[in-house]
Amino acid sequence: MLGIPLDHVTVTASDFGTSLRFYDAALGALGMQRLHELGDEEEDDPAVEVAAYGADEHASVWLVTGPAPTTRAHLAFRAGSAAQVAAFHADALAAGGTSHDAPRRWPIYRRGEFNAIVLDPDGNLLEAISDE
Repeated sequence: MLGIPLDHVTVTASDFGTSLRFYDAALGALGMQRLHELGDEEEDDPAVEVAAYGADEHASVWLVTGPAPTTRAHLAFRAGSAAQVAAFHADALAAGGTSHDAPRRWPIYRRGEFNAIVLDPDGNLLEAISDE
């Protein structure tokens, strides 16, 4: 068995286009990319309604559009360095996110780690964590 058996998470966005730009930037800074885009195939010109992000070929974060957005979830991602954590924070803010905690050491909670937390457009917390 590989580590923790979590396969993926799904986040529903109230404004898909706004959230798509945010997740492209925030997750892109962590080396994740948009792997899949899906739309309603029954439409003549299907708009993208689902985007899936991953670091390899495995999509671990799915962003979907829907009537009830996900709110107040907390997703934490491993970063390769403190510089990558800082880039995640800066890129997320530039793409419309809100800072919850600027990049810094967290000796009270996690000794030897460097973290930053941002809020997505619907108020979900995304955290980037690296070893110091």
